[in-house]
Amino acid sequence: MKLHFFTVRNIEDYRNSYKYSGEAHDLRKKTTARTAEEFDQEFLGYFITHALDMPAGIFESRIYGDTGFPGLRLDFNFGLRLDIPEGNFRVRVSDFDNGQVFFDKYISGGRLLSAEQYFVRWHVEVFLDEEKIFSHTLNLEGQPVAIRFRNVALGDSIAHLPYLREFKRIHRCNLSVCPDDVFRDLIAQLYPDVNLIDEIDFKTYATYYPLMILSPLPFTPADFRQASMLRAGGMLLGINYLPPKAIFEPTEPPVTDEPYVCIGIQSTGARKGWLYPGGWDIVVDYLKSLGYRVFCIDKNAKETSDGFTICKPEGAEDFTGNRPLLERANMLYHADFFIGLGSGLSWLAYAVDCPVVLICGFSQDWAEFYTPYRVANRNVCNGCFNDIRTVYAKEICPYHKDTPRALECQKKISPRMVINAIERLIIDKNLTPPALKKF
Repeated sequence: MKLHFFTVRNIEDYRNSYKYSGEAHDLRKKTTARTAEEFDQEFLGYFITHALDMPAGIFESRIYGDTGFPGLRLDFNFGLRLDIPEGNFRVRVSDFDNGQVFFDKYISGGRLLSAEQYFVRWHVEVFLDEEKIFSHTLNLEGQPVAIRFRNVALGDSIAHLPYLREFKRIHRCNLSVCPDDVFRDLIAQLYPDVNLIDEIDFKTYATYYPLMILSPLPFTPADFRQASMLRAGGMLLGINYLPPKAIFEPTEPPVTDEPYVCIGIQSTGARKGWLYPGGWDIVVDYLKSLGYRVFCIDKNAKETSDGFTICKPEGAEDFTGNRPLLERANMLYHADFFIGLGSGLSWLAYAVDCPVVLICGFSQDWAEFYTPYRVANRNVCNGCFNDIRTVYAKEICPYHKDTPRALECQKKISPRMVINAIERLIIDKNLTPPALKKF
């Protein structure tokens, strides 16, 4: 089957995104393309599957949407997919809402696919010998629609979750969600009205793949380095406002009758960790002086990456391990508060309305969810996670690597700054630490 890719943006945007990547270099070495247009087609096919981690064979999987014209089939299960029979066919694809035309060419045989996988209200017109034989505008109402949540980070997933119910509500579609197993119980608890499935069979009318990519990839509607993670899911699903969070109802009682605080010291790489020497131990000792029990709820008690080893503080009780997310959610719900990083556990605490002290200098204040107890030192280099001049995921400290200033955004946050935030939280939430109840 001959594949014909088209893009919403100019193809130059795609080329520039990967111009200097090793993958692009390898593709140029092994390409069989004889023209620039042929190379663009190879390029798009390669990078769509690799960047978005798509299932094998998705380009060629069967299209079930019958148009009524023999051999002409349409669905929206991988962006727009249109099978075209042999003949003098002209296809025009546009955005129904703004009228922008993305594709208007003659095709004889093959499959037309969009590079973009996010929500677009596609409008498709097909002509045979200049006579219009088919026209369709994407309309999800009453249709089976799937959202694939696979290989998505914990924080990204939680940021996207409120949009699931809203997407279903505004489009009145029959929505199913295909999550990783680790998220299934949590999603079921937060959104019991959302149908969860194990696999997508592509008999659906449309399928969407919410995935945040921290690079100038045109496979997403915006550069997510410049957008709040809370808004990213809406951008991918065509919702330009922030829907309300679900209300978490605990499924288990507290693990103890004593007041406690949870901490999360690990993240995706030490570069996101709190790197002040002995900082966690100082804060844990402070919390224990207030009479709190302190539970470390990371998956791993010890992790080594980026040249650093981060270990569970000596004074924290060990609740680490590969435990179900719903168990973690219950622990956080019953905690007085959580102290963490720019990581998935902080997002989980936010999702269950546990107050969060967020120790994070590598991103800007608007990048994650809002908490008045965010701790960052803005007097040093900071915020490169949201800097469009760098690709944070690929570079360790892009501006000061191998210098004394490396990772100063995470090293120069002092324990006193964290304790200040804790003290404000205790006052704001009208908490009485156990040690003070004796007086």
